[in-house]
Amino acid sequence: MIRALICLTLVTTPWSDTPAQERPQLGPGNHTITLVHGGRERRYRVHVPRGGSGARPVMLAFHGGGGNAAQLQRSAGLDRVADREGFLAVYPDGTGPVSGRLLTWNAGSCCGRAVLERVNDVAFVRALVADLARRAVVDSSRIYATGHSNGAMMAYRLAVEAGDLVAAIVPVGGGMVVAEFRPSRPIPLLHIHSVDDPRALYDGGLGPPFPSTDHRVDHPNIPAVLRRWAEFNGCRETARELRSVRGRSGSESDGHTATRLDYGPCRGAPVEHWRLTGAGHGWPGASGPGLERIIGPRTDVIQAAEEVWRFVSGFRR
Repeated sequence: MIRALICLTLVTTPWSDTPAQERPQLGPGNHTITLVHGGRERRYRVHVPRGGSGARPVMLAFHGGGGNAAQLQRSAGLDRVADREGFLAVYPDGTGPVSGRLLTWNAGSCCGRAVLERVNDVAFVRALVADLARRAVVDSSRIYATGHSNGAMMAYRLAVEAGDLVAAIVPVGGGMVVAEFRPSRPIPLLHIHSVDDPRALYDGGLGPPFPSTDHRVDHPNIPAVLRRWAEFNGCRETARELRSVRGRSGSESDGHTATRLDYGPCRGAPVEHWRLTGAGHGWPGASGPGLERIIGPRTDVIQAAEEVWRFVSGFRR
């Protein structure tokens, strides 16, 4: 693992001003990079695939509330897709009271200390992308965002407030909680969520307390969020079903379903939705130990990592 320390107080040089041949290159493998932004030491992890040449797409992947970058990298399966498809998988860390633990994102009304301390996570992501582009050849027209739970909320906030940066987003198991909905342009959107999610409630409302706390989050109604984006993106108000799949008999997904919905045709950008049943709050297809008691049943009725790339890969900013 390579560790690098830089200090950023103001980002003034866009990556396009630095010739590609003069940029230091991150080699294949995993790297942890530290920067100072907003008076805080911040970190992000980068997985660089082997082979390939030229500018690479970037997948920003935001962990859930209370998690961290390393946990999402281990479980989500995005590195495997990155190795096959040639993009940079980037896992930023949020902020919290303990370094590397109990981290959250300021996605609007959620979550935790990041909101209470008004951490400017949108500005942090901009600084991160600028820093990454000094270390690797980045295709600035193909920067994508995904995330789980509070990280999904962060992907939504980027779509609303940084449409000049991201080309498409795929939130997983978390809704949009921004204070104002004023996107600068239509953004391609795929939302993945289970109607049986016991924590980020699909129909909206006050969710259960975070483990070992009395902190609760008021979640938005997911169909209403998607209709709002569909209207903004110039799509139909109601979605049509494209396909439906069922979990394998005898597997942990037995009885689960996943239905892919499409709000197209759209004049601006597409809005799609994987609506799951039977699954809990976890990232579909996640590996590693589960927390079923807290987040509900695991599922592999779809592989979220594959669906994220399938959707975003067709778009450029």
